[in-house]
Amino acid sequence: MVEYQRTLREAASVSGIGLHTGKPCTVTFQPAPENSGYRFVRVDVPGAPEIPALVDYVVDSNRWTTLGVGQVRIHTVEHVLAALVGLRIDNCRIELDGAEPPIGDGSALPFVEAILAAGIVEQKAPRDYLVVDQPILYTDEQRGTDMVALPNDDFRVTVMIDYPTPALGSQYTSLLSLEKEFVTEFAPARTFCLLSEVEALVEQGLIRGGNLDNAVVIVDRPLSPAQLQELARRLGITGELRLGGNGVLNDAPLRFRNEPARHKLLDLLGDLALVGVPLRAHIMAARPGHSTNVEFARRIRRLYEQKQLVRRYQVRPSESAVFDIEAILRIMPHRYPFLLVDRIVEYDLENSRILGYKNVTFNEPFFQGHFPGRPVMPGVLIVEAMAQTGCLLLLKDLELDPERVLVFFTGIDKARFRKPVVPGDQLFMEVRFLHRRFKTVLLEGRAFVNGQLVAQAELQAAIVER
Repeated sequence: MVEYQRTLREAASVSGIGLHTGKPCTVTFQPAPENSGYRFVRVDVPGAPEIPALVDYVVDSNRWTTLGVGQVRIHTVEHVLAALVGLRIDNCRIELDGAEPPIGDGSALPFVEAILAAGIVEQKAPRDYLVVDQPILYTDEQRGTDMVALPNDDFRVTVMIDYPTPALGSQYTSLLSLEKEFVTEFAPARTFCLLSEVEALVEQGLIRGGNLDNAVVIVDRPLSPAQLQELARRLGITGELRLGGNGVLNDAPLRFRNEPARHKLLDLLGDLALVGVPLRAHIMAARPGHSTNVEFARRIRRLYEQKQLVRRYQVRPSESAVFDIEAILRIMPHRYPFLLVDRIVEYDLENSRILGYKNVTFNEPFFQGHFPGRPVMPGVLIVEAMAQTGCLLLLKDLELDPERVLVFFTGIDKARFRKPVVPGDQLFMEVRFLHRRFKTVLLEGRAFVNGQLVAQAELQAAIVER
């Protein structure tokens, strides 16, 4: 069944102050055309600069997610994006007259209610899903975070958090259906922080708009009445602060028994929106945070870019090739007798690595003279085969358009030839991207026959206009 993209029926606005900046801001959700995705617009800045909601534009993810282009910043975008993802909206122009969306009650609910009041309409273009067909793993040992995206026919998210304080401890939550559960079970979950973190955040000039109406403060250490009074003064909170008996400052009631875990899932939804496409996968996360969410989104985004690249050139799907010879001919300018790669079998954008092979036959024209009676593939052509494989790797890393540019190799270093390559061999080439400086790149290539290294070299190339 084909699913179609969605956008807002009409504009919807929410006003308030930012959690960290403490400054007033109005965010307006505008309808947007098909295939435009989410785009933030700073209407208070001359020229109204736009920032696509993609992980490539993340400039800070320490305690919130910040997008930036040049000197323009938009802080704390995760709740806005979570509202759009949760309501299964594909295209939206998000206009702000300040640097940080309003925090509201600390959840995504104010944005959700405004969007639902404005209405949602279906568009004519089909929705483009990223179908995760292989496990994507991410681990941050320093933060104790483990994340994985597993193949699944639908979109599911499971989150576990673990804090060394009785008020939080270990909590678990799972979202099985955006359509059925998001609005009521996850959008209302409010942001939270530990009491021990509050003073440090104030010292850093953050949470200037924070108060007990837009955040849940978990009591994880004792404070004297005098210390609580000083904390209230520094936060600009009028009235009494007390430690309470339920583990939450001032005994504030929770909306859900596991509200902190649900809010972590909400944050994860917003950060994963930066992949730029809805997912079909089961996301499982233990102890996630914005920094790990963003790095995980970056890995998933690379898989999406890889699939888009393959889709562009590979006409007939193949289980044995990323690019078959027909796709290679669409990309490479080389032709007989100088096209020296037959197939690409692995294209790993995450690790900037490509694997291809060349079938070496006695019909190669160079065997007539190298050498008569004892045919051996010239070492310079093995290097050329690795270089051509490396050209294919540069398609995404340098955003190359094969119709507009050529790759000229300008240097070969550390070349070594370990064994001769003869007719009947299958030459496997593994090439990695090492470094880029302006329009010059450095690659590392290795060639194998039957698993044995036969040649290796570092290759320097320049990108030039055709």
